[in-house]
Amino acid sequence: MADNQEHDGASVQEQLVEACRRNNVDMLSEIIENCKSEDEISDLMNNTKSVMGNHLYHEAALQGNWEVIDMLLDQPNFECDPVNRIEGDTPLHSVIRWINSEPPAQREFGNALVKMMLEAGSDPRVKNKAKLTALQLVDPTNKDLRKIIQDSEYANLNQSDFVSAGDVKASSNNSNNADVPPQDDESDDDAEFSGSDDEERAEWERRRAARR
Repeated sequence: MADNQEHDGASVQEQLVEACRRNNVDMLSEIIENCKSEDEISDLMNNTKSVMGNHLYHEAALQGNWEVIDMLLDQPNFECDPVNRIEGDTPLHSVIRWINSEPPAQREFGNALVKMMLEAGSDPRVKNKAKLTALQLVDPTNKDLRKIIQDSEYANLNQSDFVSAGDVKASSNNSNNADVPPQDDESDDDAEFSGSDDEERAEWERRRAARR
């Protein structure tokens, strides 16, 4: 294990915090491999905190540590939006603070990291103690990152709006055609089986007879 001597005598939790701060995937891998069950892994990855109240995910995000973040996200039942003690930030807030502190040349890498975190389940709508979302922390000149987060926010807000075609049809009939009596189910069958194919027509007749 890397830096083994420096970490002699340290607890597993302390080693985890250090691994996430230093992007030490070897140390993180060894600790995970020594766990006896997925429940133990989940407990360590989700509940280990630094003395400042940061979760492991915060510690990695504050340094832009892509490799460790990628490994954390692969762990069972990993929590994507833990909140830290001081700012009430999620790791998404934390990684944006890191991007803002880096030179513009680093933005492409940072923006890709944010995209990965969003795709893994980070919620851009969560507000910290200052009532700020991740988007509100973004440097206004980083237009690419703003668009990445706005697209994710839009997808989250509208994911419950997607309904089946049948639901749309029923809603349209109820709201716009209140005086029009509902069509009999046989009309739907006629739409499905045009009658041009003998086998399809026979199936339609069989289903209609079965309903009766």
